[in-house]
Amino acid sequence: MNALGLPASPGPLLAERAAELDAAYRELAARLGEDTPATVDDDGKLHVAALRATPDPPSLVDLRRRVEAMLPRVDLPEVVLEVMSWHPGFIEAFTHTSGNEARVADLGLSAAAVLCAYSMNVGFTAVAGGGAAALTRDRLHHVDQSYVRPETITAANVALIEAQAEIELAQAWGGGLLASVDGLRFVVPVRTIHARPNPHFFGPKRGITWLNMINDQSAGLADKVVRGTPRDSLNFVDVLYSQRGGTVPESIITDTGSYSDITFGLVHLIGRQYRPQLAKLPDQRLWRIDVNADYGPLGRAARGRIDVEKITAHREDMCRVAVSIHSGEVSAHDVTRMISRDGQPTQLGQAIAHYGRIFKTLHILRFVDDEPYRREGKTQANLIEGRHDLARRIFHGNKGEIHRAYFDGMEDQLSALGLVLNCVVLWNTFYLDRALNELRTQGYPVLDTDVARLSAFVRDHLGIDGHYSFHLPDLGGLHRPLRDPDNPDDE
Repeated sequence: MNALGLPASPGPLLAERAAELDAAYRELAARLGEDTPATVDDDGKLHVAALRATPDPPSLVDLRRRVEAMLPRVDLPEVVLEVMSWHPGFIEAFTHTSGNEARVADLGLSAAAVLCAYSMNVGFTAVAGGGAAALTRDRLHHVDQSYVRPETITAANVALIEAQAEIELAQAWGGGLLASVDGLRFVVPVRTIHARPNPHFFGPKRGITWLNMINDQSAGLADKVVRGTPRDSLNFVDVLYSQRGGTVPESIITDTGSYSDITFGLVHLIGRQYRPQLAKLPDQRLWRIDVNADYGPLGRAARGRIDVEKITAHREDMCRVAVSIHSGEVSAHDVTRMISRDGQPTQLGQAIAHYGRIFKTLHILRFVDDEPYRREGKTQANLIEGRHDLARRIFHGNKGEIHRAYFDGMEDQLSALGLVLNCVVLWNTFYLDRALNELRTQGYPVLDTDVARLSAFVRDHLGIDGHYSFHLPDLGGLHRPLRDPDNPDDE
């Protein structure tokens, strides 16, 4: 329990949470109808108006046009090779399966070709050749089997995540303490036991979900492949614990599909803040600890009672579960299934759910009352959608479908896609930051509020379709020159 800072006695902690919940109710109730967008209808249901999109100011539109036009045109393989040249830890992470320190010649070139073949979904034939020994099909297959695997890809990602956090532009986007988890769906048209049907996402075929975690600096922190489209609540906590390297996020934003009271309890037991997006807000149930407290109009909304006695009775087992998840002894997916048998929670599951309802209610009360809080969640959700859009653009071969029947093959391919996405994000962020500094030097008015709304997922300058050159130009130790924003075609 010390690893998570969980107190041995639940009394003081529960008293603190009860006081926090009571204060949140009273603060919102005191402002209803005056200084808050939240309202309560005659049925005791809580409402808040939908967020209005903030229009892009002319200064942002022009800044975005200028910096994107200044980015050098580059092919995807060159991006991977250039990022490798910046950070030696990237290629050093690709160790041989035998543990042998001997490495093949030009391993970086071969590894880049394998990663690009996987991430673009085009196969080795499209990237092999060019007269280089490192790009023959035999070499690519050898490097694929001996060096490129989820463990080495994860290690290579650490170097990219840490490098992203050091760029001034990424720091303007966030501090790395906020992250979101969401899934990208892929059709799997081949016969396999590792895909599941869902007509909404896959039509008549079957598919998989690639769960991703991305922080507010646009860096992909972790991922997981799951069969079909299960509720994210069964898997996303395991995604949190698959992160290696970089700042550990404190707050996690997900879509509504990840929501459950038990998930709220588990996430807060392991010391994170859980902030799912709330669909159908009026249908959300609010919970209270003090059944006699007068919360004014909110009293009709606070119809649920949190059973503190049940939490106290099972506190020791709750802590054991949290520590087991934290130490990796058991997956959160398996825990959630065990404490929710046949859709009905066990006694321990009920205790964790009641504990989670404290934080669920606090989240709802702040969600309806704090517009910046809601906008922050929406912005982070949009960020991961931007990453998914770029992923679809890169993963263009074979109609964007996965033709691998074995789970390991699916995991290898999507892990490579995640690493290449981080290469593109790091490359884009670096050159966007250079473009901003160049504009400032020229006296162009760069506003901090506009900088915070730039995106690392721009792609118009990125060559992907049909041209796979693995030639990195000799820049004499310098970086690529920026283009003229007023004449971007004049290179």
